Amino acid sequence: MKITKSVLLNAAKAPTINQNLNINSNLTTFFNKYVNTTDVWSWNSVIADLARAGDSVESLLAFAAMRKLSLTPNRSTFPCTIKSCAALFDHCSGKQIHLQAFVFGFHNDVFVSSALIDMYSKCGYLDDAYNVFDETPVRNVVSWTSMITGYVQHGRPYDALYVFKDFLRQESENQNENEACVDAVAMVTVLAACSSTSNKNVTEGVHGVVVKKGFEENTKIGNTLVDAYAKCGLLGFSRKAFDEIMDKDVTTWNSMIAVCAQHGMSTQALELFHAMVRDSYVNYNAVTLSAVLLACAHSGALQIGKCVHDQIIKMGLEEDVVVGTSVVDMYCKCGQVRTARIAFDRIKNKNVRSWTAMVAGYGMHGYAREALDVFYEMIRVKLVPNYITFVSVLSACSHAGLVDEGWHWFQTMEHKYCIKPGVEHYSCMVDLFGRAGYLNKAYDLIKNMKVRPDFVIWGSLLAACRKHKNVELGEISARQLFELDPQNCGYYVLLSNIYAEAGRWEDVAKMRIHMKNHELSKTPGFSLVELKGRVHVFLVGDKEHPDHEKIYLYLDELCEKVQAAGYIPNMTSDLHDIDKEEKEMTLRIHSEKLAVAYAIMNSVPGSTIQVIKNLRICGDCHETIKLIAKIVNRRIVVRDSKRFHHFSEGLCSCGDYW
Repeated sequence: MKITKSVLLNAAKAPTINQNLNINSNLTTFFNKYVNTTDVWSWNSVIADLARAGDSVESLLAFAAMRKLSLTPNRSTFPCTIKSCAALFDHCSGKQIHLQAFVFGFHNDVFVSSALIDMYSKCGYLDDAYNVFDETPVRNVVSWTSMITGYVQHGRPYDALYVFKDFLRQESENQNENEACVDAVAMVTVLAACSSTSNKNVTEGVHGVVVKKGFEENTKIGNTLVDAYAKCGLLGFSRKAFDEIMDKDVTTWNSMIAVCAQHGMSTQALELFHAMVRDSYVNYNAVTLSAVLLACAHSGALQIGKCVHDQIIKMGLEEDVVVGTSVVDMYCKCGQVRTARIAFDRIKNKNVRSWTAMVAGYGMHGYAREALDVFYEMIRVKLVPNYITFVSVLSACSHAGLVDEGWHWFQTMEHKYCIKPGVEHYSCMVDLFGRAGYLNKAYDLIKNMKVRPDFVIWGSLLAACRKHKNVELGEISARQLFELDPQNCGYYVLLSNIYAEAGRWEDVAKMRIHMKNHELSKTPGFSLVELKGRVHVFLVGDKEHPDHEKIYLYLDELCEKVQAAGYIPNMTSDLHDIDKEEKEMTLRIHSEKLAVAYAIMNSVPGSTIQVIKNLRICGDCHETIKLIAKIVNRRIVVRDSKRFHHFSEGLCSCGDYW
């Protein structure tokens, strides 16, 4: 039969092809030299060439045209045709071609069955994929890997691991026969399953298989192993796996830098980046810079972040949505929310993460109205907010005491956007009610939660009870926290402070004795300040810093000026049953005061000082730094565990509401 243009067009209507496929005008060009041929191998060549070139629709139409000629396909016809269905996620056509493979007796061919497993997996029909896999009499490594990959990609890592276990068992039973053996590609996929399970024992077991088979120096396996151990929280093992990779590529470096940045190991992340630039022949890319920006954001390393931003501009990546969002996040967390807004406005094709980063940035700085304006603009451009967006919105309302707005959006997120409140949303609402003094509302909300309240929620209520001196609810919150997180000393300290403010010194003593008997120690407070590209760390009463004597002398001078300006020590920040003078001395050497003093001494007059503290700033330090900012005529920004405080001219951006 002669092939004409009409035959090609009619081929699109063949029953083996999904009716939604559109014929490409270039298709006839591929067939012109075959218009008079009935050679199956020639058609197979066309189908395969189109499939490999990514022209999946044309590949399927070629198969349809071939069948229209009543040519009988052979075992080489089906794999590339099925591959085209997989590339298009076209389950309907794939199933029809599977039927034809069955009719012509090729369904048990190892290459055809492997292609079918891959196609069904990519289309999300894992049960069909497994049925093909299970019924295949002879499996090759591609069959096993396709089945494992399908389970991993669709969030069923344990099923993937069970298949891998069977793979190892078959390999062991048939080690003297010409059977499939586990290869590097299969190991990468299995380690990806380990990453999803975050199971230490499973990951270590699979790592043992890697070593046994001699794959430990394989770069792709090493990269996946770095991530798998990190997901298990075994950062030391992750770093060891990184160090053992001989030929590190950009993915290797990116993985390790990202692991450090995501786990708060900012110094190590920045050191790795410097090593990558200095010692490696690998060029960094957008992913690298995004990970470095995350490290800068966590550590408050603004100057390094600015240098990275300059490089992003030189590389023309400022408008990239992923990199641009990282820039926004870095500036927000380094206290430069206005610069973050400029970077945000330069991003083209903003996605939900970009908008959410800006909402969160304004919120953590206490600019709740600006945060809500960005949120309203996001809705206006018809971008649907997600789970994290509403966490950012509710958090912004909490920091500013916008109770009505917060409650409105808490209800709206479920009723309008079908997002069920999670523990993070409830935590924000409990914090919002608690800060505003609506303790009973906060407690009622907890009692009516649709999910089990965690230690963050009860911790927010306990902190609110301390602020508003509610002993009864404080004790209820503390009892829950002692069960959920019995080793956390902070809850005992908070309840002890509530008792102290109520003058219940016997209960304070009981708390202290319990802490001592159970060897519970308070998380040490520390503050960071970056000067000239170097991060300086201060602890309370710190004398490890080489300039500690000069720092204390200068801090004494500042304290005298502060007292002359009307400073009165806030004793509620240190509620031990000790005399007044000793309390004042304890307050004076808090880490944030030491960091501020050192920064003033070693920075240019008039420049902004930025300090990061790991805990919530205490009331006394808050009042003291307000006066220091006025006395030295500086703008001082402190980022604590809850939010940012911008001190200037004797005032704070939080309006003393934090």
